[in-house]
Amino acid sequence: MLATATEEASAEPESVIILCGVLLSLVAIFIASKAGGEFFNWLGFPPVLGELVGGVVIGVSALHLVVFPENGDYTSSLIMSILQATTGLEPNAAQTTYEATSEVLSVLAELGVIVLLFEIGLESNIRQLLEVGIQSLLVAVVGVTVPFVAGTAGLILIFHTPTVAAIFAGAALTATSIGITSRVLTEIGQLSSTEGQIILGAAVMDDILGIIVLAVVASLAKTGEIDVLNTVYLIISASVFLVGAILLGRFFNNSFVALAKQFKTRGRVVIPALTLALVLSYIAAAINLEAILGAFAAGLVLDETDIEDQHLEDLIIPIAGVIVPVFFVTVGTKTDLSVLNPAIPENREGLIIASFLIVVAMIGKVVSGWSVFGIPQVNRLAIGVGMIPRGEVGLVFAAVGSDSGALSPALDVAIILMVILTTFVAPPLLRVVMKTEEVAEPETSS
Repeated sequence: MLATATEEASAEPESVIILCGVLLSLVAIFIASKAGGEFFNWLGFPPVLGELVGGVVIGVSALHLVVFPENGDYTSSLIMSILQATTGLEPNAAQTTYEATSEVLSVLAELGVIVLLFEIGLESNIRQLLEVGIQSLLVAVVGVTVPFVAGTAGLILIFHTPTVAAIFAGAALTATSIGITSRVLTEIGQLSSTEGQIILGAAVMDDILGIIVLAVVASLAKTGEIDVLNTVYLIISASVFLVGAILLGRFFNNSFVALAKQFKTRGRVVIPALTLALVLSYIAAAINLEAILGAFAAGLVLDETDIEDQHLEDLIIPIAGVIVPVFFVTVGTKTDLSVLNPAIPENREGLIIASFLIVVAMIGKVVSGWSVFGIPQVNRLAIGVGMIPRGEVGLVFAAVGSDSGALSPALDVAIILMVILTTFVAPPLLRVVMKTEEVAEPETSS
């Protein structure tokens, strides 16, 4: 009895300290997102880029306020130092508290990208996506195949990289961050354009292809052979999931509207909508797909859903405004710019390999825009540029490759550098090429 009481007494303060750590971290994240977003908006750049930079400032590369376990232990986190000074956190419990706090923040970041993709799905038009479906598929296939083949072959032939490691690095080049690209398209008012719909559809398909590629190369790294059955399973499950969601969309939409009309209390529209998004996200994750695909499918299902005077898209915006920045700032906090330091010997080889990977990463995606056919006056450069950012998807590839032991330190650094540069370069570049199109249109019409 005494032992149980003691355990309960010690557990409660620990949970309170973890809460304090999360609260302080969110304060830093919200300040960074707002300051960075406003500053970059003032400069004329996409606010999402400011959120990423804000994350870099408070993360492992600068202030060390929000630091995750993959970048260091609790001693490298300033927030943990503050907790030790203000809450009496003992050193022997600090690492556990640090890991628990980081886990909570990671979950919140994942929720952020789920809400973002749900919002993007609501803003998209399922009929327009189906109209450019073949175009999106071609862009995705070319955008996966070209950088994968060029990157893998180049690493083997030029840098004499072991085959499995080269395949892993080539696979990392196939990724596209749908979250970052879709956010930029929304900010510049181009999400519903033909280019925006092709990019969005291609990014979704790219995610599916990326998951399959990752599963294949991860199996190759662990066992030395490809798991054919798992690959076939992923292809079938992804196809059935997305096609099923689209085909059943009308039924879901009508049922949702009928149900929401029966509710009279606060959240009568938004809570059922988010529930559907979470259910589909769970199903996607449970069958080894990305949860964000489920959220995006839910958004497509509920596209153009209006109930009396309440517009679902308008109701989601305030929620997204709170939780989505956590995702982008978190991506920034994990960006370790120390890999750019040529004074560190192991970084030098990585910088050389990174230069090659960055060129292949950008050209490989840009050429995918030229696979679009049959659509006059489409901005193919914008489509290609929209596929460039690797973001969190590229970081997943890097993490899996590093954990498998297939990557050398130099190649690991090179992949991280490629992810960093493509993530930060793509948003302003996409804004420029989209503006070029807007300027060119009046001249064409006249």
